[in-house]
Amino acid sequence: MNATIFGPKGQEITDWERGFFREVQPLGFILFARNIDNPDQLRRLTHDLRDAVQRDAPILIDQEGGRVQRMRSPHWREYLPALDQMAQAHDPLRTHWIRNRLIAAELHDVGIDANCAPLADIAEDATHPVLKNRLYGYDVETVVAASRTCADAHLAGGVLPILKHIPGYGRASVDSHQHLPRVDAPRAELDAWDFAPFALLNDIPMGMTAHIVFSDIDADAPATTSAKMMEVIRKGIGFDGLLMTDDLSMEALSGRVAERAQASIAAGCDIVLHCNGDAAEMQAVAAASGDMTPAAIIRANRALAMRKTPENIDIPGLEAELARHLG
Repeated sequence: MNATIFGPKGQEITDWERGFFREVQPLGFILFARNIDNPDQLRRLTHDLRDAVQRDAPILIDQEGGRVQRMRSPHWREYLPALDQMAQAHDPLRTHWIRNRLIAAELHDVGIDANCAPLADIAEDATHPVLKNRLYGYDVETVVAASRTCADAHLAGGVLPILKHIPGYGRASVDSHQHLPRVDAPRAELDAWDFAPFALLNDIPMGMTAHIVFSDIDADAPATTSAKMMEVIRKGIGFDGLLMTDDLSMEALSGRVAERAQASIAAGCDIVLHCNGDAAEMQAVAAASGDMTPAAIIRANRALAMRKTPENIDIPGLEAELARHLG
């Protein structure tokens, strides 16, 4: 398998995509709002993507709830931003579990089996607005408890959680979609605060890197392309799950997409995530990423083995309880 996850261009797989995916064999796929219209269409798309590679490939999405959710009304539920819900709910962790269990049910129903959540970044006063209200709290204990709750709810619903943004993006005061964030805090402070939630959640089966520079560890490269930061993630934080990059198309990274892909794999990422559906870029990224390493294959198989049949739930009952908790 190729060490990639790709985002298809539209709401139906094209003939070119079908042939390309069958030949290249990416590990899986990721979907965005551009790929989504209604439940029946989405079920066809997830079926066709798996049919193209002739296996039960993982299909990812960013369905955090709040501002970042690709599946929206009228076909799917709308949710408060996570930080707002945590502040408003009478029982924050129970409410957080219900929210994420309902999200998992919606995803599993349309053939999506991995979600880019939980977010274990710690909210700060200076956290950029693109991230801040998506987070769960302002301290390690709250963030870890809510992240574990989110992950457990997804696993119970047959959906793999993807821990992000390793090793911590909360101090970023600029948007990594547009600029490269830099953090100058000393390593000891990072270990005790920013990295601490990820160390306590290092058993989650899949994770996503942060495009951010920690200058006391590696002043020259963001975590995604830094071998020094990969050592921190693997040894310091102890994360041995399947590690994918954040989207290579984000402007925090320098160079062409093929160079970004090559640098990410060389640094120690298992999988490259390419999201924009551009055919020429996908070809270049696939060539630069190459086949998955033996270690990456082991991690991928271990993660995918955690997919299970969802536990039965009373959806109307959970919806009513969610409404009560939110007053």
